[in-house]
Amino acid sequence: MPDQERVIRIRRPSLDLIAAGTKTIEVRVGYPSMRRIHPGQTLVFESGDTHCRTLVTGVTEYPDFDAMLDTEDPEAIGSEGMSRTELLTACREIHPPEKEQLGVLAIHLRLTP
Repeated sequence: MPDQERVIRIRRPSLDLIAAGTKTIEVRVGYPSMRRIHPGQTLVFESGDTHCRTLVTGVTEYPDFDAMLDTEDPEAIGSEGMSRTELLTACREIHPPEKEQLGVLAIHLRLTP
């Protein structure tokens, strides 16, 4: 039986970047529910009444945001031209230190029809 689609709420600026194909990595902390996301799964991101359907192409776990930013393409995570410091600040504004301690997931995405 194929996996059901999973709906994930997201901030509108990030949804717009995913829909444009610019943001191909969604960053989440390691909640048990997020750890169940796997390659081949369909994720539907939503903000208000706007939706964007994606396919998970990979999930990489890191101990923290610094380690993730050492490896992943910054432009695939955030807006074009954001510095590492700006990305780190943005990640930590969304996810406080106690959440970062759960581990960091870089969810690689591809748009689907």
